[in-house]
Amino acid sequence: MNLKGKVALVTGASRGIGRAIAVALAKKGCHVVINYARDKENAKKTEEMCRAHGVESIIIKADVSKREEVKKMVEKVIHKFGRIDILVNNAGILGKSIDPMKISDEEWDRVLGVNLKGAFIVTQEVLKYMKKGKIVNIASIAGKDGGTVGAHYAASKGGLIALTFNLARHLAPNILVNAVAPGPVATDMINEEMREKLRKLSLTGEIAKPEDIAHAVIFLLENDHITGEVIDVNGGRLMD
Repeated sequence: MNLKGKVALVTGASRGIGRAIAVALAKKGCHVVINYARDKENAKKTEEMCRAHGVESIIIKADVSKREEVKKMVEKVIHKFGRIDILVNNAGILGKSIDPMKISDEEWDRVLGVNLKGAFIVTQEVLKYMKKGKIVNIASIAGKDGGTVGAHYAASKGGLIALTFNLARHLAPNILVNAVAPGPVATDMINEEMREKLRKLSLTGEIAKPEDIAHAVIFLLENDHITGEVIDVNGGRLMD
């Protein structure tokens, strides 16, 4: 796919991996819709960074776990641009509990609601208008090895990988669906003490930058013969 002039919706794009993906798309000439749930100021900053590359960019607030908010978001995109060519399901949250015995029903539902159900809701609403295009889901190494930040997070990302495979089978050949599964990424979700511990676990001696994840997303979007795949970006921590 030639990305120039395409319309891309990136969920959870106010900072971190989402911002890096949005800016990478803008550099390729995409018009970028930046979804955010709470941080409007950072969403505006992402918007400015995208517009600096000469493309159109707008921000839209929506909690991806809430159907009505997602419907309104997608309708706004269609009203503005007339189509959606690319969807990147990046929005995700961590829970507070790591011990599986301390995860409440409410915490479980919230993490799964955003990370898995949210991606499904956004995909469903976008597919009402997307007849040909690309979808990339941002999963995690935790979806393959269980991770270290909670059973709810691992389950949500494992489910997202399974959802990727299912959608790839159902939507081909007109819509190609893939995922990127990062290991630890240097965002504000990981403090310096934790980064140092994680560096020692990586074969590259470093953890990924958000731009490393964005690069994998661009690769999947530009290649027209890949679907139903999960690209691991984890510094060699997981080999299968």
